[in-house]
Amino acid sequence: MSTAAGCEPDRWPESVGIVGLEIVFPSQFVDQTELEAFDGVSAGKYTIGLGQQRMGFCSDREDINSLCLTAVRNLLDRHGTKLAQIGRLEVGTETIVDKSKSVKSVLMQLFEPEGVTDLEGIDTTNACYGGTAALLNAINWVESSSWDGRLALVVCGDIAVYAQGSARPTGGAGAVAMLVGPNAPLRFERGLRATYMKHAYDFYKPDLSSEYPVVDGKLSIQCYLSALDACYQLYRKKFAERHPDIVTPVTLDTFDAMIFHSPYCKLVQKSLARIGLNDFMLASADQRAKLFQGLEQFEKVRLEDTYFDRDVEKAFMARYAASFEAKTKRSLHLASQVGNMYTPSVYSCLVSLLIGSDVDELLGKRVGVFSYGSGLASSMYSIAITTDRERLAEFKRHLNYVQPLLDRRSKVDPAEFTKLMEVREKNNHAAPYEPSGSVDVLFPGTYYLQAVDSMHRRTYERVPPEQPSS
Repeated sequence: MSTAAGCEPDRWPESVGIVGLEIVFPSQFVDQTELEAFDGVSAGKYTIGLGQQRMGFCSDREDINSLCLTAVRNLLDRHGTKLAQIGRLEVGTETIVDKSKSVKSVLMQLFEPEGVTDLEGIDTTNACYGGTAALLNAINWVESSSWDGRLALVVCGDIAVYAQGSARPTGGAGAVAMLVGPNAPLRFERGLRATYMKHAYDFYKPDLSSEYPVVDGKLSIQCYLSALDACYQLYRKKFAERHPDIVTPVTLDTFDAMIFHSPYCKLVQKSLARIGLNDFMLASADQRAKLFQGLEQFEKVRLEDTYFDRDVEKAFMARYAASFEAKTKRSLHLASQVGNMYTPSVYSCLVSLLIGSDVDELLGKRVGVFSYGSGLASSMYSIAITTDRERLAEFKRHLNYVQPLLDRRSKVDPAEFTKLMEVREKNNHAAPYEPSGSVDVLFPGTYYLQAVDSMHRRTYERVPPEQPSS
């Protein structure tokens, strides 16, 4: 182990995890109730059926590079972090604008003016899981002999767009940037990572000329839920191995909060109940009789037969309704207001949990995290929140901008939204190209695409940031 930053040889750095957190999302949104009417679907199909309220979207003025530039710059500025303090920078995204040049290389223009070029890490891609892979790589780096005492910076960003039709309301966009290092207010519990990976064609993007994916909706849900089953059961096993002194097995009660990758909010509610179903299936006969009264009719069901079993789903969602309210619902605030951000999705849920809870509610709590990416890759791990009230309050203070920024967004009617999506679709990969989207609607401090030249080289400008009030 490196002796940098006072770390003794052969010692793990203490409390490695997230020491800073930033989120960006589009300044424009479409209302899902209005979109229901515009699309001619039944009232409540998007709002009740999917659990979505608003959907953020980007005009052609923003791309994956600009989103990540904004997130990184805002994070460093808000936390007063010097560029020389960053030793690893890694991006997780599935929004590809170049088959060779990484988003990370574009971000280097923020560091080069101060001569900071010694930055490990590169882009990581696998649907919505790339951000988690980048984050786990950063954790591994800090806990390795390669660590030189500096912080790691992880960026998760995507623009989720779908062709006009039933999938379009499950879009969204955003980016999350995280500083990773020792002595973190949000500590990753060491040795408690469970991963499940498998080959599947549930969601993929084979047409490199289009932003739109190919989706097998039913298979996608089955893959998500089967990955959740596998990760949760492996987490239980690893927890038991790591804590042989704790006789009681892991259950949903082990976690004070549970957050999930959120393609749409209703799937998350079903997933929380699914963990309860796992607890039921794995319980002994005595435990079932004591803890699961009224569910005896499901004793002989098999997990793999329940992905689309409405009776099982309804019964366990009812049984765990209070648990959903207590452990998960508040984490879906951004997901319902902005939509599916892909790689940042589960970390937007972390932000929502933090801003939606008082400091005293969070102190010393354990947060379970399930991350999923189609194709498929998934992991479950847990975060232990610090018991230091002052540190946590300071960490949360840096997120005070989130709700005011949500409230400042501009609503766009569905017809105009559709036109803006048509512009994106028509000009995807166009060169030379000058974007037509309005710069005036962008938030202060937002990077935006200025132009693409004939050689596909992209240049960016920044909306002047707001000056802090004196």
